[in-house]
Amino acid sequence: MEEIGPGEARRAALAAQGFAARRPAAPGAAHVARVVERLGVVQIDSVNVLCRSHYLPFFSRLGPYPREAVDRAVHRRPRRLVEYWAHEASLVAPSTHRLLRWRMARAAHDAWGSVRSVAVEQPELVGAVLAHVAAHGPVTAREVEAALAPGAGRPGEHWGWNWSAVKRALEHLFFAGEVSSAGRTAQFERRYDLTARVLPPEVAAAPDPAEDEAVRGLVSLAARALGVAGEAGLRDYFRLRPEQCRRAVAELVEAGELVPVRVRGWASTQRRPAYRHVSARAPRVRARALLTPFDPLVWHRPRTEELFGVAVRLEFYVPREQRVHGYYVMPFLLGEELVARVDLKADRAAPGGVLRVLAAWAEPGAPPDAAAELAAELSDLARWLGLAAVEVAGRGDLAEALSRAVGRSGHAGGSGST
Repeated sequence: MEEIGPGEARRAALAAQGFAARRPAAPGAAHVARVVERLGVVQIDSVNVLCRSHYLPFFSRLGPYPREAVDRAVHRRPRRLVEYWAHEASLVAPSTHRLLRWRMARAAHDAWGSVRSVAVEQPELVGAVLAHVAAHGPVTAREVEAALAPGAGRPGEHWGWNWSAVKRALEHLFFAGEVSSAGRTAQFERRYDLTARVLPPEVAAAPDPAEDEAVRGLVSLAARALGVAGEAGLRDYFRLRPEQCRRAVAELVEAGELVPVRVRGWASTQRRPAYRHVSARAPRVRARALLTPFDPLVWHRPRTEELFGVAVRLEFYVPREQRVHGYYVMPFLLGEELVARVDLKADRAAPGGVLRVLAAWAEPGAPPDAAAELAAELSDLARWLGLAAVEVAGRGDLAEALSRAVGRSGHAGGSGST
């Protein structure tokens, strides 16, 4: 079996994710399309403390780009991005949506309980909801509720997904692929329409691929996007079942598309191989990027720890007093390493708008220029978000150096910088 070093594996992973390429001087729609082609999937999340998460992977790879390019790809026909349960709620190319039709066909078994149960307990409601979307789509869940169940309201006993029966019916239809999202409102509500009207006609009319063929296509996309990964990382990319992924990996190895490798220092490859995509290259990487916690480079936490020696954890749902690094924490990639992490918030109510750095932490071995490079990236991020200043609070071992660097960059705010 081929053996490679951890540096080569890390460079291959970064290059596969687009971080070896120089940022374009004037990024536009064509660059956004290439990022989609490279990543295969962009996760969506409702957290908006900084910016809707699906915009950030493009910024990380392209720098300041027009967010309208993503909006056009999602909202306008022919759509270049459509939504489905790919990793989690995600944006994928229409051709990838087609590879997930086997998952749609399993909605009666694989959808989570409340979505699955509404189809069994209230099939007439599901039919009425589908008919309303067919007649009036695109429509939001609230609009369908107002038409079919006025005054019914929503259950209020839980703070989370307290969905009405109509909303659960819509989500069942979405999981089953009968309806899709024609985009989202400013409040981040899906605008449901018939899938046949959302997808480009040639994709909507294409026959369903066999499940084995589709899963093999998904694993191939994941492998190309990851460069080097273990079977667990390949499986996690599109949330496949273990037996599905193992079979597809074996077939892709036999076809010569995946090469089994052992990575020195990766404990996981002492037991079973990782896999390098045949197209993977490992050039020197000179990246500088802030990463959303939902970036595909870091969303599979065990692989992130093997690649970078850094444990990245989500602390959204951890009580405030128990958080170690903060609420919306973004790792900072510099060169080929994760060298810092910052807890960020866009304060749009402040005069001119302020990008608040609530905490800043250096990773072990962070280089001397980490604070200056991070300050420059924060300055670019603030301008892209339309915020007039960057202000650094005092929490974290990098905060003082970062505050000084922000001040030297000329993008510092007032008294918030200490």
